Amino acid sequence: MLNTDNKNLILAIALSVAVLIGWNYFVGAPQLERQRQAQPTVAGQADNPTVPSPSPREGQPSTPNPGTVPGTASNVPAVETREAALARTPRIRLETPALSGSISLKGGRVDDVALKGYHETVDPKSPRIVLLSPSGSPTPYYAEFGWVGPGAPTLDTVWTADSDVLTPERPVTLTADNGAGLLFRRRLEVDDKFMFTVQDTVENKGQEPATLHPYGLVSRHGKPPTQGYYVLHEGLIGVVGDQGLQEYGYATLDKETPIPGQSTRGKVWNGAVGGFLGITDKYWAAAVVPDQATPYQGSFTSRQEGTAFTYQANVLSDARTVAPGATVEVTRRLFAGAKETQQIDAYERALGIKKFDLMIDWGWFYFITKPMFKALDFFFRLFGNFGVSILIVTVILKGFFLPLANRSYVSMAKMKAVQPEMVAIRERFKDDKVKQQQEMMALYKRDKINPVAGCWPILIQIPVFFALYKVLFVTIEMRHAPFFGWIRDLAAPDPTSIFNLFGLLPFAVPEFLHIGIWPIIMGITMFLQMKMNPEPPDPVQKAMFAWMPLIFTFMLASFPAGLVIYWAWNNLLSVTQQYVIMRRNGVKVELWDNLRGLFAKKPAPAKS
Repeated sequence: MLNTDNKNLILAIALSVAVLIGWNYFVGAPQLERQRQAQPTVAGQADNPTVPSPSPREGQPSTPNPGTVPGTASNVPAVETREAALARTPRIRLETPALSGSISLKGGRVDDVALKGYHETVDPKSPRIVLLSPSGSPTPYYAEFGWVGPGAPTLDTVWTADSDVLTPERPVTLTADNGAGLLFRRRLEVDDKFMFTVQDTVENKGQEPATLHPYGLVSRHGKPPTQGYYVLHEGLIGVVGDQGLQEYGYATLDKETPIPGQSTRGKVWNGAVGGFLGITDKYWAAAVVPDQATPYQGSFTSRQEGTAFTYQANVLSDARTVAPGATVEVTRRLFAGAKETQQIDAYERALGIKKFDLMIDWGWFYFITKPMFKALDFFFRLFGNFGVSILIVTVILKGFFLPLANRSYVSMAKMKAVQPEMVAIRERFKDDKVKQQQEMMALYKRDKINPVAGCWPILIQIPVFFALYKVLFVTIEMRHAPFFGWIRDLAAPDPTSIFNLFGLLPFAVPEFLHIGIWPIIMGITMFLQMKMNPEPPDPVQKAMFAWMPLIFTFMLASFPAGLVIYWAWNNLLSVTQQYVIMRRNGVKVELWDNLRGLFAKKPAPAKS
C-alpha cells in the first residue's frame, strides 16, 4: 500500500506530466499528420492547379443585402501559373523598401504583393514570401475597393493610371469614366512598410443623383493549409467596433448559417465604428481598415462552389448620395504585410486604428505575453540576439520573484532539517492518521514551515513558461532569429539529434527520436535539480524522480529551441539559488553525495 506522501507525489508528477503532454499535443507540437496531408495539396496546385470556381458577381443593387459586396468576376479563365495570371491584365508596378509587386488596372485590385525582407527559409537566397496573388492563379488572394450601386465600375473596368509605378514618394491616381455622367478617381498611396491608403472619389457630372455604397474587402480563394496549432489563430480576424475581437477559422466559418437572402455563409455585424477586418496567417496578414469614425457593416463570408471555397472579410459603408455637380470622397486603408509588433503598434497610435495590436495573436494572457515580448525586444536592441535576451529576462524574472522563491527554498530547507522528527512522528502514530497530522501541523507551526511552499517556484514558472512559448511562437521577430552555434531559429526545435550523433552520421532521424543538444542540456539541469535533495527511501518515489528528467527531455525536444534554452537556464539558476539558501540555513546539500553515489561501486548481494 502506498502511503499518503507517495500518493501525493505520484499525483503531483502525473499532473505535471499531463500538463506538458497536453500542452505539447494541443499547443506546442505541430499536428504533423495534418501538415503532411496539406502539403501535397499545395504542391499539387503548383503542378496541376485546381483553381476554385470563380464566384459570380453579386450585382450592384442600390441597397445591398447584409453581407453583400462584389464577388469575383465570373469570366476569369483558369491559368497554370501565377506569372500567366499577372500577365493577363495591364498593371502598374509597386515598389517600396518593404514590398514589391503590382496593381491590376483591370478592376483596380491590389493582388500582387511580395515581402522583400522575408524569405521562406533561413537561407537568405530562398524565395521571398509572396502574400497576395491574382485571381486565376493557383492561390488567389487579393484586396479590392470600390462602390456598389448603379453605374459603379465593375471588375471588368480598366482604369487609367497617371503613372506606371507606385512608390512611397509617388502616389498614383486611377481614373474611370462610366460614360453616363459619373467620373471615378482612386488615389493610391503606400508608406515605406505595409500600409496602403485608398482614397475613392466619385464626381457626378450628370443630371440625376447617384446613390452608391463604398466597400472594401480581402478575398482568399481556396482553403489554405494551416499549421494546426491550438495556440495560434489562422483565418479571418477583425476588431469590429464595440463588438471587439472576432476570430473565425476557415472550418468554423464554413459551419456558419447562411446569410439571409444569400447562398453564402458567414457572420454580419451592423453599425460598427472603428477597427479592421481581414485574413491572417501566422506571420502575415491582409486587412481592410475603414474610416475609424464612420459606421460600417462588417462581415466574414464563406462561399462554396463544388469543392472550392472563397473566404472574404468585407467592409460595406452606408449609402452616399452624389447630387448632380457634387463630389463624394471616401478614404480607407489596406494593411498587407508582416505582423511586426513595433510597426503594428505604430499604426495603431498614428492612425488611431482601434485595437490594431490584436492583429497579433497575443492570446488570453495578453497582459503577460506582450510585456514579455517588450522586455525581450528591449534587450535584443541592446545586444542584437534574442537568445541572449531570453537569458537576461530570465535573470530579471528570477530577481523579481526572489523574495517569494527565497521563502519557498527556506521553508524547504527547514523541512529537510526536521526530517528526522517527521519520520519519528510517522512511526509513533502510524496507526492514528488524525493524531499524526495534528503532530505534523504542530511541528510546522513551531518551526514556521509552510509544507506547500516548495510548489511556488513551479507555479510561478508555469505562466512565464506559457507566455514565453506564446511570444516565441506567434511573433515574427522570433522567426529565423539565431542564437549561437547550430541554433539558427529560436522559434523552431533544436535541429540536432543524439541518435545520429548530432549530424555526424549521414541519416535522418524519425521525428519522435529527434532529441537535440539543448533538450539534453535541459534534462541534465533538471537532473541536477533533482539531486539537490536527499534520495527518497521509497523505491516508487526514487524511480519516478530518476525517470522525470528523461521524460521531460523527450517531451520538450519538439518545443522551440528558445523555450528549451529558457528552461535549462532557469533550472541552472534555480540550482544555484537553492544551493546558496541551503548552505545559509545550515542544511546539507546532497548534490555531491548523490552524484558520487551514482559512480560508487555497489556491494554484491549476499549469498544465501
